Amino acid sequence: MAMSVVRSLTTRVGLVERTPPEAIGSEAVPGLLRSVPPRARPAALELAHWAYGGLGGIAFTAIPGRVRRLPGAGPVYGLASWLLYDGVVAPALGLSHARRPRPAERAALLADHLLYGTIVGRVTGGGAASPSP
Repeated sequence: MAMSVVRSLTTRVGLVERTPPEAIGSEAVPGLLRSVPPRARPAALELAHWAYGGLGGIAFTAIPGRVRRLPGAGPVYGLASWLLYDGVVAPALGLSHARRPRPAERAALLADHLLYGTIVGRVTGGGAASPSP
């Protein structure tokens, strides 16, 4: 949810033209949204993104504990998730922002994913603040 706040802020100030969930919903899988009433589409995209992020958090717990507990493991995981999206997913889906990247937008999305990784690391018992077994 913290990422939702960051995405909302970066979109409102013009750093991000369209959030990744919006781009995927309108460019990659618009047919899936046809059955969702137009008023409910933003909420449906947000819930899908939260579910995706939750699965990413579960995947983080599959990393061995000794690695997860390393300082910086969460942010590195967030960086890896952004690199996967920016370098593989967005181009594979043919998203328009993958063809014309804007440096400020990329930096904002990177910061968003570093925050995600930091939170995932803390919530799942990774990071320097977590007790050692």
